[in-house]
Parts: sequence; C-alpha cells; structure tokens
Amino acid sequence: MSDMLSSLSYLYGKPTATAKLKAKPEHFQVNECLGFDFAGHGEHFMVRIRKTGENTTFVANELAKACGVASKDVSWAGLKDRHAVTEQWLSVRLPKNEQPDLSGFLSKHPTIEVLQTSWHSKKLRPGDLVGNDFVVALTEVSDVEDVEKRLQKISESGVPNYFGNQRFGRDGNNLKEARRWGKENVRTRNANKRSMYLSAARSWIFNTILSERIEKSYFNQLIIGDIAQKDSTLFNVTEDNIAQYNQQLFNADVAITAALPGDNALPTQSQALELEQKHLDSEPDLMALIRGNRMRHDRRPIMLRPNQLTWQIDKDTITLSFSLEAGCFATAIVRELINEIEVERSY
Repeated sequence: MSDMLSSLSYLYGKPTATAKLKAKPEHFQVNECLGFDFAGHGEHFMVRIRKTGENTTFVANELAKACGVASKDVSWAGLKDRHAVTEQWLSVRLPKNEQPDLSGFLSKHPTIEVLQTSWHSKKLRPGDLVGNDFVVALTEVSDVEDVEKRLQKISESGVPNYFGNQRFGRDGNNLKEARRWGKENVRTRNANKRSMYLSAARSWIFNTILSERIEKSYFNQLIIGDIAQKDSTLFNVTEDNIAQYNQQLFNADVAITAALPGDNALPTQSQALELEQKHLDSEPDLMALIRGNRMRHDRRPIMLRPNQLTWQIDKDTITLSFSLEAGCFATAIVRELINEIEVERSY
C-alpha cells in the first residue's frame, strides 16, 4: 500500500527507527467515546460491539440482516479501523421496540462481540463522537532510544494534525477519484461516495498547507493574516496582536488553524492568505469538486496534542496509550516515531 503522506514534512525530521504497526489486531486497540448518555427508551436499539479484524460497514450490514432491517437503518458515530480491536456503538432503527435475538449473528461472526445494549430516541450520527482512546503497540522497534526521545518531544509539543492515509483510500484511490470527479464534473446520487471524495479533497489540501507551514518554520509561529483559535473562537491575527497571540501560542492557549476549503473565499489575509491560496490554486480539479458541491469553508487546528500520552517499553516493543478528539488520526503520531515496516496480514 502506498504512503500518501510520504511527500509531507515531518516536524521532528524523518524517523530513523523502523517498526511494525498492527502486526496483530490486538496491537491497535480503539475505544470509542460518545458525548452523551442514552435515554433508555425510543425506537433506536443501541449496540456496543467489540470487533476484531473487521470494518465498521461490514459489521453494520451483518447487524442489519440479524435485526431484519435495511442497511440504511443502521448508523454509527465513526468508522473504525479494520486491522485492529475496536469498540464502538451502532444504532438500529426498530420502530416496534422489539429486542432482537442476536445469538445467530454472534455465532456466525466469532470476531464480533456485543458488550452492551440500550435504547435511544435518536440514531447515531458522526457528530456524536467526542473522541477515541487508543492503545498502540509498536513491535520489532529497531531504535528504541530514538523513539523514546521523539515521544518526549511529542508529549511536550504535539505533532502535525495530518489526515491519515485511510482518509485517502487504498493507494490514494479516493483522492484519484476526487480529482476525476472534479475534472469530469461527475454528478451522482451516491451520497457515501460523494462525501468520501469531498473529504479526501479537502483533507489533502489541508495536509499540503500544513506541510508547507512546517517547511517554512510556521508550525509554532503565527504569521500576519492567520486565523487562530482560542476557546473554540476563531479570530484574525494582525500586526497589532501577533506578538500577544504568539506568546499565548507558546503557552498552548491559542491554536493556529489551516483551511478546509469551500466554495467561499479564504478568510485568511496578507501573508497567511498567500500561503494558503496557492495550495487551492494548485488543485483545480479538487476545487472544482468542492465548489460544485457548494462546500462551506472550515478551519482545523494544525497541531495535534494527544491527551494522557504514556508509553511502556518491553525490549523491542513500545506500547503507547493516549486519547484523541474526534477527527484526529493516531497514525499522525506514529508517523513521527517510526518508519513502518509493511506487514503481511492474514486477517
């Protein structure tokens, strides 16, 4: 599988160590965190599952069959890795409020467990996800000392908030299709494909903007015209306030953001506008797709700070534990630690 991020800048320089990631499913564990409690009643049957070596859509489709409903009646808050052990909630719309018998479903799929069930008045949506807890084991690490030094830097200063390879599809196929759709003005009623390709398009442009900021040493430094964020509020950086906000940036009270482009003009100004605009202009096919679907501009912090990052070392295995907010990628952390050895998987 090709690495779509190979051309992008590293914050701490390209790693010297090699290691395996996800050599076994249990080496990559994800535990989903929702932002609310269930009502305990309603027409949506909530199922918390633990799956091993399976993707979310496959499990959702099989659960739909077991419950006697269409696949569209099963929803989730976030897609989870296939090559992993992951826990997440799925919701099934059952208007008659009849508890389904899942014994057949479980016996057919030994890689899937049902951990908990409940009822709720609304189906799950992507915005319901607050974040994920991770336990990640790096195995056969060639230079444990270097990885540990990098972990210390990450715990102090974070990593680039890149969108991971999975956003762009196997060998970048989502991004390739996004460019083709933009060039050929493809119209479709397939909402899933449209959403997938739009996400790939915007994410790629964000990644290239972020990469240049690292290259030009603007990762930890505001520039004139930036859009910064403080306590979820966005504001413009000007000549009058840049010194003040750079100090708050140093204290981690302020975050630099970069563009998730839309069909409206960039809100950045001056030096920041010049930096961002050229990345939009360099991807005319992706921007044609974005503008053709009338996506609205959004902002995303360029720095990712993993919460509660800890690690344990056992010979040539390093096990990381941390939490990330929704929309952030654990692989953005791993990328700054190791050069991944490709693993031949049987699962």
